[in-house]
Amino acid sequence: MDYEPEILEITEDALELSEEYLNSKILTPKFRDDALHIALASLATVDVLVSWNFRHIVHYDKIRLFNAVNIENGLKSIDIYSPREVTNYEE
Repeated sequence: MDYEPEILEITEDALELSEEYLNSKILTPKFRDDALHIALASLATVDVLVSWNFRHIVHYDKIRLFNAVNIENGLKSIDIYSPREVTNYEE
């Protein structure tokens, strides 16, 4: 299966959504880039966001909070997993 990467541009909507994550205290301003990462994926309606960032992204409580903000803004919730959860090494 071939996948074509999609490069997402930082938009005003993405910046505003990332600020809502910060204002909701899901992340602190020090981790603004992580908030922007989630916002871009949410606005692009990705099927799954895969990350090794267990502290700020792949964290059960934070995923619920990101999704609460998304739903409040009329967006669908986002599935966030670690690479181990989405890979299959069987042939």
